[in-house]
Amino acid sequence: MIRLDADRPATFCDGHTRRDFLHAGAIAPLGLTLAGLNRAKAAAGEKARDDDVNCIMLFLVGGPSQLDTFDPKPNAPAEVRGPFSATKKNVVGTQLSEIFPRTAKHADKFSIVRSMYHTATAVHDTGHQMMQTGRLFAGGIEYPHVGCALGYLKGGRGEVPAHVLVPKPIGRTGGNLPHGHAAGYLGKTHDPFILNADPNAPGFKVPDLLPPEYISGIRAERRQKFRDAVDGATAAFENNGAAKQLDENFSLAYKLMSSAKAREAFALDKESEKTRDRYGRTRFGQSCLMARRLIEAGVRFVTVNMFETVFDEVTWDIHGSRPFTDVQQMAKEVVPNFDAAYTALLEDLSDRGLLSNTMVVACGEFGRTPKINPAGGRDHHPHVWSILMGGGPLQGGRIVGESDELGYAPKTRPVTPAEVAATLYKGLGLDPHKELPGPQNRPIPLVDYNVKPINELF
Repeated sequence: MIRLDADRPATFCDGHTRRDFLHAGAIAPLGLTLAGLNRAKAAAGEKARDDDVNCIMLFLVGGPSQLDTFDPKPNAPAEVRGPFSATKKNVVGTQLSEIFPRTAKHADKFSIVRSMYHTATAVHDTGHQMMQTGRLFAGGIEYPHVGCALGYLKGGRGEVPAHVLVPKPIGRTGGNLPHGHAAGYLGKTHDPFILNADPNAPGFKVPDLLPPEYISGIRAERRQKFRDAVDGATAAFENNGAAKQLDENFSLAYKLMSSAKAREAFALDKESEKTRDRYGRTRFGQSCLMARRLIEAGVRFVTVNMFETVFDEVTWDIHGSRPFTDVQQMAKEVVPNFDAAYTALLEDLSDRGLLSNTMVVACGEFGRTPKINPAGGRDHHPHVWSILMGGGPLQGGRIVGESDELGYAPKTRPVTPAEVAATLYKGLGLDPHKELPGPQNRPIPLVDYNVKPINELF
């Protein structure tokens, strides 16, 4: 956490000791804490908002079952269709599991892609990589998250970061691989700003945003000026690339701390109790509410991770036995959490005129096996699953692709994670094949040249 005061010298992990004033200006600790911040690109006179499309990605960590969520099979055998019935159709061709009553009422605001698949190893981490970047990491190359690439190409608006991740990055899910939430080869300067806190917790504050309450703005500004003086004496050190990156991180950190607008974006206590209740008093519900506030404040891309891990927590990872979840637990706890937060987000964005320029995608990393296992759950299944996409230029009330009669594989119009990424880039106003400077400055397109967006959604 950023400290703007100290009552004693500090010794850092590199073994060097700084004087007290360097708690405000020390480069190394801020590099570690806030290297995930995007550059501030705002120029003088820049408008707080523009007409660009934004995006909110709701990542349903664990991998929801297509059969128990958005692709029910009411005519399949009992061991396949599961314990839930299907809703009545309120938009032509749209039918969900009965445990999503609120989502079903808003089927005009989103479309369902029912033929998602990938052929990589059926572990969470690989699915996370592909759904967030459009690629599977290989050859030591980590590709950038869509939101990070967007921030690199368009920069931030005003005093807020381009890409914010709430509440926390995906943690341990069994594969010990990168999950794809970062900027990869673009460098840590373009990582998302990470909340690293539970917005549903009592007394919630953003750890890396606000200075201690007892440090006045004047004292904070004085420390910033003192740091500027120190910088003049350390110019030789800061002439290297790593130090420059950390200096940029400090500058944006200070801008965020001193920005009333940035603080306001994270201030859930400004919302009415009724609104907070409508989203649900859960970590995910309040994160979705924060996503709406961040979009209103000018953030271009918000990633909301529904869970941090799949172990010892009730999640979408419904293997059936501990430390995982079974189908009934999912229906009682996970689904109502999603159903309330997702629909409240769609309603709010629509009522505030933001849905027309904000894409909302709700996706997991894979689906689940059609046949319920002996433990009362379903196992990993990347051969087919469903996701929700809508808002912005993406049309609602449509079905893209279909799975076979058992929900085992795509029957028509197979869709890959790369095509989802291409769709998001197109919706964000970017050429999906625009080249970025990769390792050794080798040009790498946002998605491979042979990958096209899901044009049926436009």
